[in-house]
Amino acid sequence: MVLFSQVLNCVKKLSRKYQRTRFIDTLRLHVRGGTGGAGLPRYGGIGGTGGNVYLVAKDGLTLENVVKKLQSKRIKADSGGDSSAKGIIGIPGDDKIISIPCGVLVYNQNGVLLGELNTEDSKLLVAKGGTGGCEETGYCGLKGESQTINLDLKLIADIGLVGFPNAGKSTFLAAVSNAKPKIADYPFTTIRPRLGVINYKDYRKITVADLPGLIEGAHMNIGMGHKFLKHVERTKLLLFIVDIQGFQLSPKYVHKSCLETVVLLNKEIELYNPDLLKMPAVIIINKMDTNNADNILKEIKPTLHKLSDYVTKCPEEMQPKQVIHFEDILSVSLISKNKTEIEKLKEKIRKILDKYEERKHIATYGDSLDSQLMEKTMRQSVQHTPTVV
Repeated sequence: MVLFSQVLNCVKKLSRKYQRTRFIDTLRLHVRGGTGGAGLPRYGGIGGTGGNVYLVAKDGLTLENVVKKLQSKRIKADSGGDSSAKGIIGIPGDDKIISIPCGVLVYNQNGVLLGELNTEDSKLLVAKGGTGGCEETGYCGLKGESQTINLDLKLIADIGLVGFPNAGKSTFLAAVSNAKPKIADYPFTTIRPRLGVINYKDYRKITVADLPGLIEGAHMNIGMGHKFLKHVERTKLLLFIVDIQGFQLSPKYVHKSCLETVVLLNKEIELYNPDLLKMPAVIIINKMDTNNADNILKEIKPTLHKLSDYVTKCPEEMQPKQVIHFEDILSVSLISKNKTEIEKLKEKIRKILDKYEERKHIATYGDSLDSQLMEKTMRQSVQHTPTVV
């Protein structure tokens, strides 16, 4: 017994940081512009302006990369050069440029949105350098702007996967894209968002975000909570994935049927942000290779088309005020990796996204396009109208 305990004590325990994968989607930094250089009163010289601090969006970066590259979370641009007899105008201080991922919203310490960086090479000034010393400042260089900023990452993707743990979101991502997510038959396999890309033969690309599974109470930041839900806000299509057999997080929780799972997901999203339910949505009924799956699907499919009728029969605490409408209801066994089935799935997703983009374009430019068309028609009619003598 003593020998056995000695052997156990020899096993090296992993530190906490190796027992979990850390995902950073928020980062706080203190930024300060450079101080302006001193002026030279004798010759009326002007000091150099202090450097500015900029954020620049770059594809392929994560906030973890940003943290590793920064030596400190306090960033200061260089000071401007002093005016001298040899250089009446001081040299401006060098700017400080911080590369960050695309899809970041930047807030100041008061929660005011300073800007958002969504595209490659988009740039945002977060701390302006101080003015160089001159007659108006008594030839003293002014300090640069100083503030604390919060970077809030929200993934930009065409499709956001929504579902409870172990529903098959990672399996879907692996089946349709080039991503290689961790897949296992237990809840919370995905602990950090992953982006995959669906490639088509005509070079069309659709990005998919595999996000950590929701649990009841996610809107109150329970479980992954807001870390998950905020990433859904920037997607164009919500893709619900549910298990045909329902869901049970653990023996401590009551088992939920497939329909109850859909209603609960609807409720969690509504409590977080009701506007998300206005987005186009598709539902995939997964694990159709399991026992009695076909019979369950025949029973629930008509109800999914008229989900509002079913919601009224649910317990009051489960009922959402706004019931989601699904553009399509698809049933598959994602684990089977049937290539024909997967290709059909990819094409249906593409058609729904294209339809959404078309509706959005008409809603945005419809009136202006109609007026341009009418004006063009009138011009043509005037040109072809014969002159009466």
